[in-house]
Amino acid sequence: MAAAAAAEEEGADEAELGLLECRVCFERYGPGGQRRPRNLPCGHVLCRGCLEALGGPEGRRLECPFCRRACGRAETSDCLPLLQLLELLGPAAGGLPSALGRSRGAAGPAPAGLGLRLSLGGWGSLVNPSGVAACRRSGRLAVAHDGKKRIHVFGPSGSCLRRFGERGDAGNDIKYPLDVTVTWDGHVVVTDGGDRSVKAFDFEGRGVLAVREGFCLPWGLDSTPESEVILTDSEAGALYRLTADFQKGELKKCRMIRSQLVSPRGVAVSQTSGAIAVIEHLKAQGPNKGTTRVKIFSAEMDLIGQTDSFGLNLVFPSKIYTTAVAFDKEGRVIVTDVCNQAVISLGKPEEFPIFNPLISHGLSYPVGLTYMANNFLAVLDSGDHSVKIYSST
Repeated sequence: MAAAAAAEEEGADEAELGLLECRVCFERYGPGGQRRPRNLPCGHVLCRGCLEALGGPEGRRLECPFCRRACGRAETSDCLPLLQLLELLGPAAGGLPSALGRSRGAAGPAPAGLGLRLSLGGWGSLVNPSGVAACRRSGRLAVAHDGKKRIHVFGPSGSCLRRFGERGDAGNDIKYPLDVTVTWDGHVVVTDGGDRSVKAFDFEGRGVLAVREGFCLPWGLDSTPESEVILTDSEAGALYRLTADFQKGELKKCRMIRSQLVSPRGVAVSQTSGAIAVIEHLKAQGPNKGTTRVKIFSAEMDLIGQTDSFGLNLVFPSKIYTTAVAFDKEGRVIVTDVCNQAVISLGKPEEFPIFNPLISHGLSYPVGLTYMANNFLAVLDSGDHSVKIYSST
């Protein structure tokens, strides 16, 4: 048993290390130069040096060395999840397992027993996904990603229903999607970091509204039961409430409801209490020093709870870096943690800080999560370009 466990751990560590290496030259990725990771349209990733070698000095069309799909150099893009992971680890990181502070067997409450039911997407289908949202009425899932068509809609059974949101400069095109939500009246709302706007579509892919005024860098968003949208502005350090008639394509009001936040990104709204959870990204001097803080506000925007990486270290001896947040139906705060490749329950705001791992295996780089109408939990894993759906076992 011990030998099997050791072999499993060694295999997992090798897989994690492989995330940071170009699978053509086997050199470690870096933030710039020839080692910078680049996406191909098929979803495979290789370093800039290998990309240029495949295209030749004249920059001709190249073939993916893994699936042989042809593409032009202009169709490639930076692999943002890997670049964010490299930034998180810092230049002094000696290796992924040690830098992540992995501590298998650390003391803590037993996992709640979520089992994987279904995996959607994968290489080529999704490219660097950044946001996921569920339509509670229809069971459909909307995923924002870096593909040619930025929004991918899955049906309740996992089939692809539609792709929309062209990559371009037209009014309803999506340049750089950061997050997505689905309103109760069935509209898909996206934050576009490319032109710093918020854009709304119906499920047929028709653009119904674009709000560009007043934002510095709109990032995370979630919808309320009244079909309002709560969104963060990472550069402005603010939280907004957007009210619109999406059927008519009319913006009614967009007002700031909280300021003086520190680089807020992920946000979630409790569908029962109206409470709002926000993830702040705190900068610190020196490599590998960034931390996160989760703040919970009541529906009246009173601060009712908060916890940060330091507070969580008191109950779990490993660095934790949260990237996405959601509320379960009991009002517990659920977060993704890219350092431990896990999904964690932090409990209710009045219980902070507790640490209850819900999913501790099978994730590479979890960046999003949402609860579906049947109380299944959908986790967006940007590390392998997929959506993984879990339920209680």
